[in-house]
Amino acid sequence: MNKRHLLRTLSVALLATGALTTLPALAHGSRAGDVRIDHPYATPTPPGVRSGAVYFRALANTGKQLDRLLAAETPVAGKVEFHEMKMAGDIMKMRALPSIDLAPGQSIALRHGGELHIMLLDLRKPLQEGDRFPVTLTFERGGKEEVMVWVQKPRTATQDMDKNHGSHAGH
Repeated sequence: MNKRHLLRTLSVALLATGALTTLPALAHGSRAGDVRIDHPYATPTPPGVRSGAVYFRALANTGKQLDRLLAAETPVAGKVEFHEMKMAGDIMKMRALPSIDLAPGQSIALRHGGELHIMLLDLRKPLQEGDRFPVTLTFERGGKEEVMVWVQKPRTATQDMDKNHGSHAGH
């Protein structure tokens, strides 16, 4: 094996190793025990707005026992809460929840405009499209899992139905 061929082989191996080590940070799905965490994202916030939200395409309990999302934390916000949105007559009301239960076999969506979300309070700076930030989720059974949240424009109903659309299709 000549020196040039050896250097080329080593270069390719080093590049491949570097690419593989970045995959977890770029992944849109992960697990915490039996809970599958699918596509965490946030939407951009206007300048001066001190709150935002984190959403998920799905949190799915694939196990045989109840699990519970107990806490979430992130360096981009001073405080993180779980919130539920419900209509009370003609008024939409939001209330903080102590946790989010996931029954065995249950999959729930935390979608922009939906019933559940993770509220980010006291944002340190506005969330801008293209930003990424970590959120550590703590589950009662599944333990802690850090996920990378992408800031993206809200998806339309048409885009939700067609998985080939969206800013991160194919990841």
